[in-house]
Amino acid sequence: MRKRGYGLVIAASALAAPFALALPWLHAGAHATPALKEVVFAPHRAVYDLSLDRAQSGSGVTGVTGRIVYELTGNACEGYAQSMRFVTQTVNQDGDVQTTDLRTSSWEEVPARRLRFSTSTYQNELPGEQTQGVANRAQGNGPATVELARPEKREIKIPGNIYFPIQHSMAIIQAARAGRTILAADLFDGSETGDKVYATSTAIGRETKPGSGAVVSLAKGVADLDRVLSWPISVSYFPAGQQQGDAIPLYEMSYRFHDNGVTSSLRINHGDFAIAGELKELTYFEASPCKSTAP
Repeated sequence: MRKRGYGLVIAASALAAPFALALPWLHAGAHATPALKEVVFAPHRAVYDLSLDRAQSGSGVTGVTGRIVYELTGNACEGYAQSMRFVTQTVNQDGDVQTTDLRTSSWEEVPARRLRFSTSTYQNELPGEQTQGVANRAQGNGPATVELARPEKREIKIPGNIYFPIQHSMAIIQAARAGRTILAADLFDGSETGDKVYATSTAIGRETKPGSGAVVSLAKGVADLDRVLSWPISVSYFPAGQQQGDAIPLYEMSYRFHDNGVTSSLRINHGDFAIAGELKELTYFEASPCKSTAP
């Protein structure tokens, strides 16, 4: 697995996913979801403290600290907006510290016909990659056309039955409610250079019914989360078009995904090292009213 500056916009997807993420969903060509109760996410702010979970001797990583602040707003009528600040300080074997600051924001229409996205990365407070654009399509599934403004103005055709981040997260919830254990999907989230599609494979564990699991955290605002149905989730990301089989994923994200869209017990595995995210603070927002036009 490769190191990606922890930039899983999906990740942001996964937090809505992360996280996101984050995050990822039904396989191309199998876009019909079970006729179950509509998925509605709770607008919220979640704060995660980051730490080094493990590191192999050759990874060059001896310590990781940081924080994620993630916000989800909007509603199921017009769409959801996500924003994330993902800051890490990584220490190598020589004691040198590198600070990575990832800032993402997006708005996704429901159903997933349009996705606006923006990502900025800073390394040691110096600006790095910037991506900004909008993806459009005529309906909530299938291929899309991406109009990039950054890093350069250009138009990109994204083929296949791709999923946008919120759409992906909703599909995970629908699959989990239906008792499915595996979900494959091609995901576009606007990350990196704004033209990447990831093949994802999601493993869904046994549901934890409200009040029957271990306490998620004693942190601020988190107690009521134990009363929300949840599932352990693990999402592996591969280059689009790669035959997965025994292939090693680019990275993996695992977390507990709650039925209201909140993510807890986060872990991001880069192969030779992994970082853990503990949910430290959770604040719910009042859902915005439905309007006649999208933001």
